[in-house]
Amino acid sequence: MREWHKLFPNKEAFVIFFLYIVLFVFQGVFVTASKTEYGGYNYNTTLVVFMSELLKLVASATLYTYRRENKPNIFEAVMINHKLLFLYFIPSLLYCFYNNLAFINLAHYDPTTYYILLQFRVVLTAILFQCLFNKKLGFMQWISLAVLTVGCMIKNIDAAAVQSGGAATDTSVWATIFSVYTISINFQNFCSCLAGTYNEYLLKTQGSDVDIFLQNVFMYLDSVVCNLIFLTFKGELCDVFEDFKMLGDTYVILIIVNSAIVGIVTSFFLKNLNSILKTYASALELIITAVVCYLLFGILITRYTVISICLVSIAVAMYFKNPVNNVLGSDMEAKDKKELLLPIVVTEND
Repeated sequence: MREWHKLFPNKEAFVIFFLYIVLFVFQGVFVTASKTEYGGYNYNTTLVVFMSELLKLVASATLYTYRRENKPNIFEAVMINHKLLFLYFIPSLLYCFYNNLAFINLAHYDPTTYYILLQFRVVLTAILFQCLFNKKLGFMQWISLAVLTVGCMIKNIDAAAVQSGGAATDTSVWATIFSVYTISINFQNFCSCLAGTYNEYLLKTQGSDVDIFLQNVFMYLDSVVCNLIFLTFKGELCDVFEDFKMLGDTYVILIIVNSAIVGIVTSFFLKNLNSILKTYASALELIITAVVCYLLFGILITRYTVISICLVSIAVAMYFKNPVNNVLGSDMEAKDKKELLLPIVVTEND
């Protein structure tokens, strides 16, 4: 029970953990269901990401205004905390890349394979977590990360074998492993790690005394700007109004709404728990996703998938026995917050 309390300090934390897993499973299923028979999409995926971020912004601003009480109005709050607003451009840009790459990678991989391959982010997340929060992971925690990584590697080889239509030792398999899609999903992993960990850092340090909904406003306001730039860069900004017609599809609406809810739940996750546990929550999605995709889409569960899921489950169980503390350690609290801002932040501190 002590380990359980370390993981979930209260019932609300467990509810957030559960919602995070379920919503992400839904997201993978909705995106897969929205694909055409040729594996692409008949709608502008960047516009869908933009609409999701806009909905998150509206929801966060509404929630902040609703529970504002004696706090300044949203415009005054933005002016007062303008430096924090600029700091949020870092995770916002990374999430912009992550969300757009999700559509590209889900078009190439089935949801189970996609979520397994995303687990490569765990080691990088652990390293970033140690740097930003000055917390050293223990031996068993590193072992659990290693087991998780091996499980992902096995699934990576299996996915390549399926795509090449040959055995796992075939040359074409390794060509598939080191293909542009592998680079794409690993870059998505990098964006996820750095954005998630740095977002947690802002929530718990630079913005620890700022209302969480106001922090979400900063995040999603920056995200809207980043996605507008992305649309402009792709040369699709002029076609936005015409592309709006394609957003009436039921699955597209579900993707936008579910993504908005996921974003807000994630902010509560990082505020009340931590990015290491968030990574393991993502790993637990694998089991549910594999079963759901088999039932809905007939996607086979291979022996390599079973092995990968077993290894991931073992790693999760090992971590649950040796979790990272959910709160900032006394060693961190003893330092001035300014000193903890790493070189990745280029904005000058107060």
